[in-house]
Amino acid sequence: MSLAISDLRQRPEFFDTVAMRIWQAWWEAEGASLDYISGRLRENMSDTPIPFALVAHDGEAFLGTSSVIASDLAERPQLTPWVAAVWVEEEARGRGVGAALVNRATEDCFALDIGRAYLCARPRMSGFYERLGWTVIEPKVGLHQLSVFVREAGKINSPP
Repeated sequence: MSLAISDLRQRPEFFDTVAMRIWQAWWEAEGASLDYISGRLRENMSDTPIPFALVAHDGEAFLGTSSVIASDLAERPQLTPWVAAVWVEEEARGRGVGAALVNRATEDCFALDIGRAYLCARPRMSGFYERLGWTVIEPKVGLHQLSVFVREAGKINSPP
């Protein structure tokens, strides 16, 4: 597998796949429409520094995605920015794709002179993010009992 990570703005042919994966993973069960998610993802296609989306690919084969957005948790609107919507195709899991996507999103945040980034995840994913250098700052937040993580600039770990 040859892994490349590109800004979605540079690889718009992956837009529909990214929208579909985000919708299926987090929003379909909540009753949101795919059109709504596509509209939100379009915000990542603007020239503004944040939000942005990344796509992992092997040539033309989609492997995964991550985004950086202003806010990902309604219960913590004061925290910003967030690494969000991290998704890796099932057949690409366990190969470092997720770690590469998270690290790249975080590095891109820090390159904007942002000193800290946040993310939230279900408890079963806590170990993955902790191995990448993220620190839980608050467990069991909101309806889905999410853990809130932080990572400071200069603390990027190698993929597990």
